[in-house]
Amino acid sequence: MNIQDKIKELLDLRQQAKMGGGEKRINAQHEKGKLTARERLELLLDEGSFEEFDMFVSHRCIDFGLEKETYLSDGVVTGYGTIDGRLVYVFSQDFTVFGGSLSEMFAAKICKIMDKAMKVGAPVIGINDSGGARIQEGVKSLGGYADIFQRNIMASGVIPQISAIFGPCAGGAVYSPALTDFNIMTKGTSYMFVTGPKVVKTVTGETVTSEELGGASIHSTKSGVAHFVAETEEEGILLIRKLLSYLPQNNLEEAPLAPCFDPIDRFDDALNEIIPENTNKPYDVKDVILSIVDNGEFLEVQRDFAPNIVTCFARFNGMSVGIVANQPKYLAGVLDINASRKAARFVRFCDAFNIPLVTLVDVPGFLPGTAQEYGGIILHGAKLLYAYGEATVPKVTIILRKAYGGAYDVMSSKHLRGDINYAWPGAEIAVMGPKGAIEVLLSRDLSSIEDEKAKIAFLSKKEEEYKEKFANPYVAAKFGYIDDVIEPRNTRFRVIRALQSLATKKDVNPPKKHSNLPL
Repeated sequence: MNIQDKIKELLDLRQQAKMGGGEKRINAQHEKGKLTARERLELLLDEGSFEEFDMFVSHRCIDFGLEKETYLSDGVVTGYGTIDGRLVYVFSQDFTVFGGSLSEMFAAKICKIMDKAMKVGAPVIGINDSGGARIQEGVKSLGGYADIFQRNIMASGVIPQISAIFGPCAGGAVYSPALTDFNIMTKGTSYMFVTGPKVVKTVTGETVTSEELGGASIHSTKSGVAHFVAETEEEGILLIRKLLSYLPQNNLEEAPLAPCFDPIDRFDDALNEIIPENTNKPYDVKDVILSIVDNGEFLEVQRDFAPNIVTCFARFNGMSVGIVANQPKYLAGVLDINASRKAARFVRFCDAFNIPLVTLVDVPGFLPGTAQEYGGIILHGAKLLYAYGEATVPKVTIILRKAYGGAYDVMSSKHLRGDINYAWPGAEIAVMGPKGAIEVLLSRDLSSIEDEKAKIAFLSKKEEEYKEKFANPYVAAKFGYIDDVIEPRNTRFRVIRALQSLATKKDVNPPKKHSNLPL
């Protein structure tokens, strides 16, 4: 065989590998509204940048008739490429080959690119579309999963890890995305669960569909497993590219600085009027965020889960920043179990990857009730407290309105090493709201008043006195817990100046093997 024949053989094998499980299965994939593994990578990566590894790998199993059926690439496409010119390592599971089931060699291919990503300090993006473990391979496929999990764990906090779920992801397969930083699901075509509907029916007697058990809507609203939900795979891929633009390559680098043409001293007079006169009335904190960030643009994380707190990426003068904001529009912005978990994980991600934190506070406290106490609100609330206290990145806090009780402490207060803490003029910083405080402080006096009208008048008078003392930020400012009281319309400028002053901040935690986070 001469060199030309050998080259032809190479090209033929490449073409064979690119066909995955064959034209019939590719057509079936398209009929489900899904792209193929390679089509997804073409959309994700910069044109012509993909360099593939292990195209000629095939399985080594000779049981249950598998020796008669082999496919090049063995059900997963792996390699590296660029997104907006930045290096990323990728894998894309191929449902057309054995239903995307994971084999020993399939896992080895994923482990190889994860090892390379760790060596060079580049993000890993995994596209999941798999029926689970390849049953014919038994423990070898289970071992393959565990090999991937171990790498997810070692890479956590070192390089960004992003998972896209563009099809089934069941059984042990769900734990790799769960260990990564962000999960993206698509409506109608993706689902995740530990045990499927048939097993659920057998064990518990419940009748449930795949969508009801682990579809995108469930994981984006009830469980919090999905950080983003896309209508289509194309939209999901654009989301990945957008998300990556806010992130650094690894934990030793800063996030890329974007060009900024939005003036840093831009005032917004609407902010001076945004807080209602009645302190119990809601407003949308996203209007505040839109007003102060570059170009009124931010990327919200877990938008539909625990909407009483907002977590998002944005930019201030081109600098990538993580924003955590209580949302008075939902449950008055109270902190509950889900809000605490959501915000704590976001804060820890930002801290791991050198992304400064801006916290907008309007919190009446923690949600009371047996459901919260039995569910462990003490431990879950402590997670957010811990995350802020542990974080060493620049932390800028603005108290917009209420900061009551322990929730004041938790929301990046000066006492948790908040670097620069501002308050708007109407900020209320107190142990509790006026009515509750007076009922506790003057319970004896109230009980001694028999006339109902006199009792109401006394209560009203004392509430006003309490408000005069605490319905302003100056008591906290007197003790240095608030660095300055700022005019709302000037918030953007003050935040940017604060972040600029903290650019060279150095803060170090005590040496330890690892922390014991309250889980």
